[in-house]
Amino acid sequence: MTHQYELMVIVQPEIDERQIPTILDKYLKVITDAEGTIENIDIWGKRRLAYEIQKKNEGIYAVVNFTATSEATDELDRQLKLSEQIMRTKVLRAEDAIAMVAAEAKRAEAKAARKTAAKA
Repeated sequence: MTHQYELMVIVQPEIDERQIPTILDKYLKVITDAEGTIENIDIWGKRRLAYEIQKKNEGIYAVVNFTATSEATDELDRQLKLSEQIMRTKVLRAEDAIAMVAAEAKRAEAKAARKTAAKA
C-alpha cells in the first residue's frame, strides 16, 4: 500500500547547489525502483540553521514530495542517514504534515486572540 510522503533534507553547505538534484536522484532511485513516484523536488537553497549541526551554522534545504510504500521509504531514510553529504533528514506522511500545519495555525490563532484580549 502506498502513501504520500514529504522528505526534508539538509545537505552540507560546501556542496554546490546545482549538484543537489543529482545527489538526491541517486537516493530517490530507491523509491522509483519500488514503483513509487516522485511528485516534486523543491530546493530551498542555503539557509541558516536554528542550531549547529556537525559544527555548521548553514545547510542547503530540499523538500521532496513522493508516493511510495513504507518499506521503500524506510530504506530511503536509512540510505540518506548513511551519507556524509546529508546532515539531517525528516520523512513525514503527507497527512501527518497537513495535520501538524493545521495544529500550528490553530495554536498561533489562539495566541493572537489572547494577545488582543490582554490589550483590551
